[in-house]
Amino acid sequence: MEFKRTVNKQNKFKKLVSFLFLCAFIFAQIPILINAYIYEYSSKYILTVEETKEKQVDCVLVLGAGVRGGQPTHILQERILRSVEVFNTGCTDRILMSGDHGRVDYDEVNAMKQFAIDNAGAVATNILMDHAGFSTYESMYRAKEIFAVESLIIITQEFHMYRAIYDARQLGLEAYGVNADGYFTFSFVKEAYNDSREFLARVKDFFWCMIKPEPTYLGDVIPITSPGEATDDKIV
Repeated sequence: MEFKRTVNKQNKFKKLVSFLFLCAFIFAQIPILINAYIYEYSSKYILTVEETKEKQVDCVLVLGAGVRGGQPTHILQERILRSVEVFNTGCTDRILMSGDHGRVDYDEVNAMKQFAIDNAGAVATNILMDHAGFSTYESMYRAKEIFAVESLIIITQEFHMYRAIYDARQLGLEAYGVNADGYFTFSFVKEAYNDSREFLARVKDFFWCMIKPEPTYLGDVIPITSPGEATDDKIV
């Protein structure tokens, strides 16, 4: 009898271990499935610059990606240059620069706007700034609620594009994207870091878009049809 009890205990323990391994395996597949879904969902909305000629949207939206010494990083410079290229196809008459200006000593959006003017021939009155675009999700939320945007073309790199389009469309925007890649060459380490970080960020935003929390800041509506000066906080 004692032998049977021991065998039964061992069998129950093995079943429990097998069940836990199965649960762990299923749980591990969730991020992979979410990423695959977002890829599939968003890929059909990615356009070439040439294809944007056939679209009419409220604005081109540029997502912030860091500044150093007051100048946009190379990743951000790619986005700005591509945004002006898309703007020049005639698909819109507004560019919305969305980034982090949460501190006096850190200002992505004014740096973005100035770079577009100085290096791509953009005109200040066509460029509005979202000073509280602290994340991809918040940039999309504020584009709709603060700037009254209904349709837009997002400019970012391919690794980031799928999440950006997904967030925008889940928040009710008619969103398309144009990849900004190609102006600079980035190291394998940098690309690997971006890809791994984005893998996790897609999972986060998948659930964020289900809950739809408000962004850090809202505020008064500034229609995207307003002149760029409506969002200036300094002389540009």
